[in-house]
Amino acid sequence: MKIFYAVQATGNGHIARAIELMPYLKKMGQVDVFLSGSNSHLPAALPVVFKSKGMSLFYGNNGGLNYPKMLQSFSPFQIIREAAALPVEKYDLVINDFESIASLACKIKKVHSVGLGHQASFKSRHTPRSNKKDMLGEFILNNYATASEYIGLHFENYDSFIQAPVIKEQVLKATPLNKGHITVYLSHYSDDVLLQYFTRFSEASFQIFSKKIKQPFRQANIEWMPISNEGFTQSMIDSAGVITGAGFETPAEAMYLQKKLLCIPIKGQYEQLCNAAALEKLGVTILPAIREDFSEKLESWLNWEQQHSFVLQNTTAGLIEKLMDVVDRPFVGSANLFDGDLHEDSTELNASGFSLPQLSLKY
Repeated sequence: MKIFYAVQATGNGHIARAIELMPYLKKMGQVDVFLSGSNSHLPAALPVVFKSKGMSLFYGNNGGLNYPKMLQSFSPFQIIREAAALPVEKYDLVINDFESIASLACKIKKVHSVGLGHQASFKSRHTPRSNKKDMLGEFILNNYATASEYIGLHFENYDSFIQAPVIKEQVLKATPLNKGHITVYLSHYSDDVLLQYFTRFSEASFQIFSKKIKQPFRQANIEWMPISNEGFTQSMIDSAGVITGAGFETPAEAMYLQKKLLCIPIKGQYEQLCNAAALEKLGVTILPAIREDFSEKLESWLNWEQQHSFVLQNTTAGLIEKLMDVVDRPFVGSANLFDGDLHEDSTELNASGFSLPQLSLKY
């Protein structure tokens, strides 16, 4: 079997999940990865055959998206050319983790695909949403990367097609400890902003992971750490708690490790606001932003002894079985995995010499 796996690289979570799924997928057949985006800081230890700069998210210094930078070189015609060039029709199975170019390629060539990932879970109206209505955000979640059918991932099984998060093997096999530090990953804030607030708590110890740090070093009560999949995961395993954005993989793994968790969603990113709503229902502390009252809120959280407990309802092997079901049965329509309700300038060459133009976007 030949498998085409489109992975969005606008953040670390998509790549981390793909790395974890790869050994299972390789047992099914040959896997060719299409990596799209330029805002992940994890090394992609994946069989990348096709690559594009794609459409990426970039952040400012104070917790929000940098829209001017995101729109700076947007070229829909380039995207269409890339989609037309992707040979998705030559594969037995196309898996799409919220990647828009491969989605468009499948539409153009009428190729059946499976949307696999966290964003796919928002196809159900039962998946928690933010109290703050955002029609544009809802539209993007439902239309940015469509597929023929979906397997969603979320904190709970809100619908029949939604599975549990893909937890890294390093986490599953870990014996959680408490070495006293707090693990921090807030990529939507600058290091200067984080330094200003976290150094106020001299009796607390923080390991802050930053894309700008190349080698670990200590500054007052902060140990600055470079982005590393294994390093960050080990820091979480050994931590007294975790502070991060309202993404998906990191909060899920922190709760699985029974760590207390504080999440600060990215301002203006609807998906994170929806995740925050789901996490709040699970007892997680949610702060809207780092602002003047942050020190008071952080002190209260640091003194809070409660831990979060998260039990996996499904396994990664079970997720792969779902994918095998898609391959083994005839396709009968976009809702056939659902029992619930739908809410409606450079060149990279693959091993065969296929030329795929990269987008010039610098999001």
